Amino acid sequence: MRIFLIFSIFCSFLFSEKLIIDANKFEAYDEKNLSIFTGNVKMVKAKDELKSDRLDVYLSKKSAKTKREPLKYIATGSVEFKIKTADKSYEGKGDKVVYEPKKMKYVITGNGFLKEINEDKRLFGDIIIIDQITGEAKVSGTANKPVRFIIDIADNKKEDTTPKKDNEKEKSK
Repeated sequence: MRIFLIFSIFCSFLFSEKLIIDANKFEAYDEKNLSIFTGNVKMVKAKDELKSDRLDVYLSKKSAKTKREPLKYIATGSVEFKIKTADKSYEGKGDKVVYEPKKMKYVITGNGFLKEINEDKRLFGDIIIIDQITGEAKVSGTANKPVRFIIDIADNKKEDTTPKKDNEKEKSK
């Protein structure tokens, strides 16, 4: 049975946006300030989405004066995500994704893939870092698996190779 969880304690997180996490299982460890979600995890916050097998959410300490807020998310196992920065949209995946909300920074580790949707740029690497504040992305590879960058480039010199109809051929003569 699927457990549906909406945490109102997260409502104050980042400009009162709602954080919604769905999962098959939930565990809370107050002494560690940790919540663990496992099985078909789906997290949505504003326009950002994340899917994984497991999601660990580290929270700020309990206080009578302030609400608890997420300090760090660690997603593992078949991680897929969609995020938006100030002026860009990304889709990606990796073995592990760490997100730090205060820094607005994502770190994708292991079999990382990142697609910048607006300009159709694709990056592959072992470690990918996305800074939502600056909109910067940094990628590292390994000797056996170097960084790969793919972008479609417009060729202005390209001739129109679409077949012409018979009456168009006669007009061009």
